[in-house]
Amino acid sequence: MGSLAMYFTGEQIAVIGRSFGKAERLAERWFGLGPGGFKDNRYDVQTRYYLADHEIQDRAFAHLCRYAWLKHQGEDGEPEELHFFKICLQDGRILDAVERSASFVKLEPLLCYIATHELVHVVRFNRGDADFDAPLKEKIKEEERVHAITRDILKPGADNDMKLVIDCFRNDYQVGDIFSEKERLLN
Repeated sequence: MGSLAMYFTGEQIAVIGRSFGKAERLAERWFGLGPGGFKDNRYDVQTRYYLADHEIQDRAFAHLCRYAWLKHQGEDGEPEELHFFKICLQDGRILDAVERSASFVKLEPLLCYIATHELVHVVRFNRGDADFDAPLKEKIKEEERVHAITRDILKPGADNDMKLVIDCFRNDYQVGDIFSEKERLLN
């Protein structure tokens, strides 16, 4: 299992919180969502310690899962399907990458890139700009779009550490993985 068995420390989890806070503000501005725009873009972030087996994988730094539930709405009691996204951080993958490149890649800018990337996915799926259940070929194209958007969001305010992270991520490098509960049940 190697790097997959590593877990974030309390201090590193605080960095995750700061990174997602910053990424939310940047994504809200980029997509014109306004403050609190993520109330309508429901998501949760979990580290490896809290992940179910199907949420742990070794292909990417984060794994995006979509879950749905039925909610009874209004007086007519008609059910409404609601969904939320779970961003499953792969602690070992992230920590191993930082450890192997400690002389130049720092944890906080890497986590900020990952957070921004995953939140761009969440917004695009919720707005209908991309299809969560698209075939693999289309998912690959979507990853390229999301990488480009992530770089565009982060470049204007990037310090040297963030510029290095941005330069490390090319379209052929997999930051995230898209996975639906329906796909898990079929496997």
